[in-house]
Amino acid sequence: MPLHPIRHIIESCDRAISAKDYDALMDHYAEDAALVIKPGMIATGKENIRNAFMAISDYFQGQLVVEQGEMQIIEGGGNALVIMETLLRFPDGQGGMAETTRRATYVFRQEHDNRWRCTVDNSYGTSLLDPESA
Repeated sequence: MPLHPIRHIIESCDRAISAKDYDALMDHYAEDAALVIKPGMIATGKENIRNAFMAISDYFQGQLVVEQGEMQIIEGGGNALVIMETLLRFPDGQGGMAETTRRATYVFRQEHDNRWRCTVDNSYGTSLLDPESA
């Protein structure tokens, strides 16, 4: 069974984030998209999302590496819900690298040109409901 096209898009986005290629990254976002920067902080619109990714990269000294793990894609009504593992590697502040895995949720919409674009990017997934993330 061939891989869903959204899986290829997410792989491309992960490479673009790691390479700081924000033009390539923004090509996969809808104009009206939203990005959860951290619990309680959301960027909306492509320009604000681009700026958020640049600030995130600066925060991690340009060394953030993003990869995908297990992924489920559920399509309906021209939208797709993506539930997946997001693997992050970043400086630990003590000269080494830290790794963490999040269970992310994303929403993609199939646009009029038949391309899938991200409308909601939530790398925190349902952990936004945890009391400690508030």
